[in-house]
Amino acid sequence: MPVKIRLQRHGKKGKPFYWIVAADSRVKRDGKFLEKLGTYNPTKVPAEITLNVDAAVKWLFNGAQPTNTARAILRYKGAMLKKHLLVGVQKGAFSEEEAEKRFQAWLAEKEAKIAAHKEEVEGKRAAEKAERLEKEKAINQARAAAHKAANEEVIAEAEKAAEPTEGVADEIEEALSKEQSIDEVAAEAKGNNEEKTEE
Repeated sequence: MPVKIRLQRHGKKGKPFYWIVAADSRVKRDGKFLEKLGTYNPTKVPAEITLNVDAAVKWLFNGAQPTNTARAILRYKGAMLKKHLLVGVQKGAFSEEEAEKRFQAWLAEKEAKIAAHKEEVEGKRAAEKAERLEKEKAINQARAAAHKAANEEVIAEAEKAAEPTEGVADEIEEALSKEQSIDEVAAEAKGNNEEKTEE
């Protein structure tokens, strides 16, 4: 039975999530599998991968062939290196303790690289967010200044409209100089109207 180590798709539309499985190559992509080896979530940065390295190495020793993507994942998590080291142990190149020591040193170096990459990505995101906030603040300040200027123009126009014109001011001054009360002016106007109607 030809066994392949491959990805089996799960998750929603547009949000993929994969299981890493050992399955018969004749079975459908999302069909039955022999063993689940781990998971792969490409939507996160960096991609989130969990893998049972020992089980993957066991399947590799038994002749399972990984697909291209699965091979890249196995290489990323160190399963291919561990298989290579165990082949060296079988050939007598070095001891099993030495192989484990080399593998752990490689893992520590890999984790440091991943942490540095994650920190760099988070730093870039924080810088972009700060830049966006600064741009938004500048735009808001420009809007507030434009709004204030427009309000000042409206107030100035209203004050200008409220000021009496020269003719009206003269009439007001004349009425005040005659010291006529408003009632007298109204009565005089009423009398004039009555005279006109009689004629």
